[in-house]
Amino acid sequence: MKKVITGTSAAAEAVRLCDVDVVAAYPITPQTSCVEKIAEFVANGELDAEYIKVESEHSAMAACIGASATGARTFTATASQGLALMHELLFIASGMRLPIVMLNTNRALSAPINIWCDHQDSISQRDTGWIQLYAENNQETLDLVIQAYKIAETVLLPVMVNIDGFILTHTVEPVEIPEEEKVRNFVGVYEPRHAYLDPDRPITQGPVGVPECYMETRKQIEEAMEEAKKVIDKVNKEFEKEFGRKYSLIETYNLENADTVLMAMGSVCGTIKHYINNYDNKVGLIKVRTYRPFPKEEIRKVLEDFDKVGILDKNISFGMNMGALAIDCSTILKDKTICNYIVGLGGRDITIQNIKEIVENLRRAKKDKTEWIGLNK
Repeated sequence: MKKVITGTSAAAEAVRLCDVDVVAAYPITPQTSCVEKIAEFVANGELDAEYIKVESEHSAMAACIGASATGARTFTATASQGLALMHELLFIASGMRLPIVMLNTNRALSAPINIWCDHQDSISQRDTGWIQLYAENNQETLDLVIQAYKIAETVLLPVMVNIDGFILTHTVEPVEIPEEEKVRNFVGVYEPRHAYLDPDRPITQGPVGVPECYMETRKQIEEAMEEAKKVIDKVNKEFEKEFGRKYSLIETYNLENADTVLMAMGSVCGTIKHYINNYDNKVGLIKVRTYRPFPKEEIRKVLEDFDKVGILDKNISFGMNMGALAIDCSTILKDKTICNYIVGLGGRDITIQNIKEIVENLRRAKKDKTEWIGLNK
């Protein structure tokens, strides 16, 4: 069935289809409509889940950790300051190897107070041990939440699905809703392997990590992150076979015709594709869908025949004057010219004219640089 729905509704539909057991809900713009929609599903009997209304985002993640530690399939959603408030608990979720799935509706961090989209919130949490996926559109939002459960429950790491606030959360698009039975067969029944309550199997979860063992737990998370690349690839292939939509760690667009390559994450990739299709078919795009674990080998491979790349970042690493995606790429593309374009902070529009300016700037570039695009003069 196809429905014309928002990104937050698409995520809520995925939660319903995956038969989630526990949902912890706290409202924050622009994700509130997601947990509101899930509340409707629970109230109408379409989703048999415990719906916990908590007093803060910190409590929402605490509730998910507790529920997941008992063996329940869990979900929550947040944004911006709410994600920042969860910061300490994100480490607990990954450290306890709990397969929690969370929707983050990307929103700028204050001050000044801003409710519009950029990626600073999720990027600021990139080292917490969470897998991070970024959706371009509402169909990807639904599909990535479904895949997230299978990925998380295989590698035992939490997954954050990121969608651009307002651009996707409050914009309606046609979304194909798979059959409930097919989705439940795809994700399977959650059978926890280590975190569940059983009086006949008493265990301690989240104990003190003394120096003699703490470092090993960090290494195990890193190993699980590397293993996640293979798992994500496998889940992508299984998803395509079952539902017909193809996904991968990165997506390339028009590289075979390109003399100029851009790289980006999220909804701006749709704008770049529109630019390529209507204004300049000599531009190619690399869309990074999986940001953590970082697809190092895949990016290097697709850029083998290009000597430079323009990377669009909707975030800034203060003191480096670069965005996080460009910083990461600079460590693996030492033989390439990397031009970083800081765009769209605080929800500023990224226009076709901006893309044209970036392409022309990149074609003239002789060395690495950072440019802020769309600043008021």
